[in-house]
Amino acid sequence: MINRELLEPKSIVVVGGSNNVHKPGGAMVRNILQGGFQGTLRVVNPKEDEVQGIKVFHDIRELPPTELAVLVIAAKMCPDTVELLAKEKQTKAFIIISAGFGEETKAGAVLEERILEICQQYGCSLIGPNCIGLLTRHHHSVFTKPIPTLSPKGVDFVSGSGATAVFILESAVIKGLQFNSVWSIGNGKQIGIEDVLQYMDEHFDAETSSHVKLLYIENISDPDKLLFHASSLIRKGCRIAAIKAGSSESGSRAASSHTGAMASSDSAVEALFRKAGIVRCFSREELTTAGCIFMVTSTTQQPSPTIQHPYRFAIVTHAGGPGVMLTDALSKGGMSVPKLEGPVAEELKEKLLPGSAVSNPIDILATGMAEQLNVAIDYCENRFPDIDAIAVIYGTPGLTTLYEAYEVLHQKIQQCSKPIFPILPSLHTAGPEVAEFLQKGHVNFSDEVTLATALSQVMRTPPPAPSEIELFGVDVPKIREIIASLPASQSKGGDYVSPDVVRQLFACAGIPMVPELVSTSKDELSAFADKVGYPVVAKVVGPVHKSDVGGVALNIRSAENLKMEFDRMMKIKDATGVMVQPMLKGTELFVGAKYEERFGHVVLCGLGGIFVEVLKDVQSGLAPLSYGEAYSMIHSLRGYKILKGTRGQQGINEQKYAEIIVRLSTLLRFATEIKELDINPLLADAGNIVAVDARMKIEK
Repeated sequence: MINRELLEPKSIVVVGGSNNVHKPGGAMVRNILQGGFQGTLRVVNPKEDEVQGIKVFHDIRELPPTELAVLVIAAKMCPDTVELLAKEKQTKAFIIISAGFGEETKAGAVLEERILEICQQYGCSLIGPNCIGLLTRHHHSVFTKPIPTLSPKGVDFVSGSGATAVFILESAVIKGLQFNSVWSIGNGKQIGIEDVLQYMDEHFDAETSSHVKLLYIENISDPDKLLFHASSLIRKGCRIAAIKAGSSESGSRAASSHTGAMASSDSAVEALFRKAGIVRCFSREELTTAGCIFMVTSTTQQPSPTIQHPYRFAIVTHAGGPGVMLTDALSKGGMSVPKLEGPVAEELKEKLLPGSAVSNPIDILATGMAEQLNVAIDYCENRFPDIDAIAVIYGTPGLTTLYEAYEVLHQKIQQCSKPIFPILPSLHTAGPEVAEFLQKGHVNFSDEVTLATALSQVMRTPPPAPSEIELFGVDVPKIREIIASLPASQSKGGDYVSPDVVRQLFACAGIPMVPELVSTSKDELSAFADKVGYPVVAKVVGPVHKSDVGGVALNIRSAENLKMEFDRMMKIKDATGVMVQPMLKGTELFVGAKYEERFGHVVLCGLGGIFVEVLKDVQSGLAPLSYGEAYSMIHSLRGYKILKGTRGQQGINEQKYAEIIVRLSTLLRFATEIKELDINPLLADAGNIVAVDARMKIEK
């Protein structure tokens, strides 16, 4: 629970506060004092009489009632201290900095559990243990530095790691990113990241609350809660970016399918973030850069870039190389740097120094000063309608000061409706000028490629998915009837079901399959091949990896060849029959799904056939999926250009592919017994897509 006493206490006691500011207790007192806390600050220390100008209490029993307690004492002393303060001093909020709890030993976990029980008994908020504290505009109850500039329009930052939070703050402060609050949850015994988001969601005020949230997550204990409140905040106008650390453990150790080999905890995280509309980041620099992008775009008249076409950039620079690198990075990220030409471009060229280039990037030359910078930005804002955003690269080789140029940039950012992204690389040579620019409330993207990389990630992130399930054309009662009819033995090992069961379930979901027959009779298979027409494909039934045991024969053109392949395949170990299908052509696609504990079904899509194993170019979504999510998955594939059509080849029917992905996800939503599923390949052309081979593992 999060209460007023935690966020806006009228009195704080630091138990373990000291005069040594190089230790957590002393640094905590210093930061609270320097933060301008307006309430009463008290300190408990049995060995000191005065701490940093504050009269000290030698024993917590001497304290008057105090609303918030910050504990910087040995772990073994914390439970009794919490109990006394909660019971006798009406303390309603605790921040426990101390380590040595569940993160270290079983004995520490027992101490932690007792503290939680006490807090629940007395209705207290608990942050920690094992954290750096809580930083708000009301009190700076952290023992670390840096303390960023705090503003009601700044970022809310929530971290599962104290040390990492400090490093992220370091990255942010250099960029000028301001904060509204910083939450270090530590072990998160009572209040985890999901709980903080819930509080922010339930207490969100469009006028007074921060609209940007940055998250560093080490453990997602409640995916549904995270999804609900993150997507709710984003729908209310917030922007959220997050790092999920520790998500690279492979789920492939006992995998018997392509999906099992590729679907991991990382796939589940990717799918969850996509559904929620969270921008996923992979480094501190990327996270803080995303935060700066949110601040730039939220202060302009431009709508959120997540629901607009990719930005068309004008690049204003006085250094050709960075302009070219930014052009390349933006183009690679799916944005454009359109060529500027015609009478307006020529008019701009006449107003710049001789030799300037205006085709985009707009190079005002190394000798270009504030006047030329002003003119170039003015034209981008008012005279070039096909420009959505402006990147300004402006540094110095040390020959001049930049105060005047940066003042122009400051004025233009305030005046322009188009977002301006300042790239000021001279952090050492022009340090004072950059610092003054940041003090005016701006951010700085010192590296142009890092900006473009983060911006492309922001642009690719879809809005939160609708909560409605796409049911049209999916026979849910029949799906449940088929699952219920499976034998009880199906539940024990999670076996692969027969092709006939797969075909029945796919028919209920409206997923088209190629005509096929499974039989142990050569005559039946020959008659089927005559009916559908040669050439045909034969596949052994029984072994999971058919290709590995020679269980696939392609391009069979006669009954004699089919019978010969039948005899050969029935001799393969574990063979229970042979499947025959017509031989089709098209682009091979892949769709799969795997059930992940706590997350539900993770659905994967990508190029099929051997490309699944070789390239592993797949994207993930969390069932049930919307059409928006399905299209986002398809468009995020590295091989998407192949699907669109290239070098004279027709593209696939993208709408049909998205429809199959969505229908499959609806099937999975109502058949949670399906634990693993592969459709590989789906054969696709410009007109249609059909499933050629599929396997499904079910545990009832």
